[in-house]
Amino acid sequence: MMIGLPNETRPEAEGSVSEWEQGKKQSKAFEGPQLDAGTIVNALAEPIFVVDNAGCVCFANLAAEQFLATSASALLGRPLAEILPPDSPVFSLVEHVRVGGQSVSEYGVTIETPKIGSHFVSVEVSAVSDYPGAVAVSIQERSIARKIDHQLVHRNAARSVTAMAAMLAHEVKNPLSGIRGAAQLVEQNAGPEDRELTQLICDETDRIVALVQRMEMFSDERPLERDAVNIHEVLGHVRLLAQSGFARDVRFVETYDPSLPPVYGNRDQLIQVLLNLVKNAAEAVPKDEGEIILSTRFQQGVRLTVPGSRARVELPLTVSVTDNGGGIPEDLKAHLFDPFVSAKAGGTGLGLALVAKIIGDHGGVIELQSAPRKTVFQMMLPKAPKEIRA
Repeated sequence: MMIGLPNETRPEAEGSVSEWEQGKKQSKAFEGPQLDAGTIVNALAEPIFVVDNAGCVCFANLAAEQFLATSASALLGRPLAEILPPDSPVFSLVEHVRVGGQSVSEYGVTIETPKIGSHFVSVEVSAVSDYPGAVAVSIQERSIARKIDHQLVHRNAARSVTAMAAMLAHEVKNPLSGIRGAAQLVEQNAGPEDRELTQLICDETDRIVALVQRMEMFSDERPLERDAVNIHEVLGHVRLLAQSGFARDVRFVETYDPSLPPVYGNRDQLIQVLLNLVKNAAEAVPKDEGEIILSTRFQQGVRLTVPGSRARVELPLTVSVTDNGGGIPEDLKAHLFDPFVSAKAGGTGLGLALVAKIIGDHGGVIELQSAPRKTVFQMMLPKAPKEIRA
């Protein structure tokens, strides 16, 4: 049911009306019964409701009725404070939009009532321009919120490697040094055939030591030294490194937001993250017509609620690495950031796990979207505080 909003909004300008009418005649979609806005909104799977300037619900689609376990007739005209708990983050988001007039998205919000139970969702709140004081609330239960939830699992998986890395460094590296030394002593008095075997022992020992050293990076628990970082300078540095080596035959496209404020992060670690992502992209793209897109943009109002507390982290800076490779296999997507999971033959599966740890240490989030000819790794990062930028 659609109540309180017009069924159809047409352009008012004379030229716009004629164009609209002409397009309407040409489109086969208008040959049957005309669709109204209520029908379209009710077809959406996402719960959507509108709160008026008095704080009462003036519209709710079918998905909102199901989510709130209340019929539209019982919702309409009812104060939102009687539907959701008074300490719900939704109220602060609604007030923020009313005051600032800008849309706000918050990820990782828990909406809980005795009637509907507990739901881990993302919430988007936007002003309804034609109705002063009214705001539209959209709840996404299966999209970004699930990604954020899985992102926390990635961080926990990276932490589990931390303890293993510390153990391996102590229990494996020392014996390996002894094995390599013994092989070198044997090699001095060995014949040509035996020297081949002792060299094999040394080579394999070095390979295992290198793997352990990579894992040791997970056990670095020192406080992160952060400063205001120009992410465009970091991206330029990474692109130069890539084009000078492993990606010399790949076409790079840069789409940057020139007004982007500095990232609050560690420059060296951000280089490490982006270099890892660009290297993976370069290995995935076709040899002919391989393309990597580096992009940045600013998302106003994107916030992540820290589980177990009321703390909220602003994550308005988005950095993306996109390639036109074959994509990630469907069965690996959900576990790609877990340790020892790799889409590459012979890969160790530690690169993206380390990326997830570093981004998590920055208080940020990394997401994956993959399809044939388009794989996107998107990072959401905090901006540097004003006092640090100054």
